Amino acid sequence: MSALGLFKIFISAFLIDNVVLMRFLALCPFIGMSTDEDKSIGMGLAVTFVTVLATAVTWPIYHFILSGETGVFKDLGGLEFLQILVFILVIAALVQLVEFYLKKMIPTLYGAMGIYLALITTNCAILAVTFDVWLKKYNYVESLVYAAGVALGFLVSLLLLAGIRRRIKTSPVPSFLKGTPILFVTAALLSMAFMGFSGLVK
Repeated sequence: MSALGLFKIFISAFLIDNVVLMRFLALCPFIGMSTDEDKSIGMGLAVTFVTVLATAVTWPIYHFILSGETGVFKDLGGLEFLQILVFILVIAALVQLVEFYLKKMIPTLYGAMGIYLALITTNCAILAVTFDVWLKKYNYVESLVYAAGVALGFLVSLLLLAGIRRRIKTSPVPSFLKGTPILFVTAALLSMAFMGFSGLVK
């Protein structure tokens, strides 16, 4: 595919089909880790690393081993029924690498991320990417570009909400909307804003 085609895939994943604001995946870390910009960046970078690397590993596993069309077991009908199990195991192993690194190198961020770091394993956005790339029939390079676009779109979503939450702290929010309700109202408004990107790439 040409560079323009790769750019379209990236922009589509990054803005038009933003994994949080347009597809409504990974809402738990979106709300939980957007309390400040530092946490948002830490979570966003961790998810980016896991998403891209998980795609890099699961794409060949699917096409060369599990697939009933191109895998080594195609004569047996393929092993596609193991897809979810294998993909989750790959993601879990990569999350462990991230966890070990942060615990040793950036213990403050490791402590701040708390349970949300372990929850990257079950982050539906990461698993969705590993399924999307074969549903969309992307080749290896296209898959990596798509994964990077989705992950960076997640990072931008976190940063946007983190910046807004800082303003909300000093804003006269009605008492019945304080806390989680105003966050979901804010997220809904952000989603409406991102709808403006639809049709950007054709």
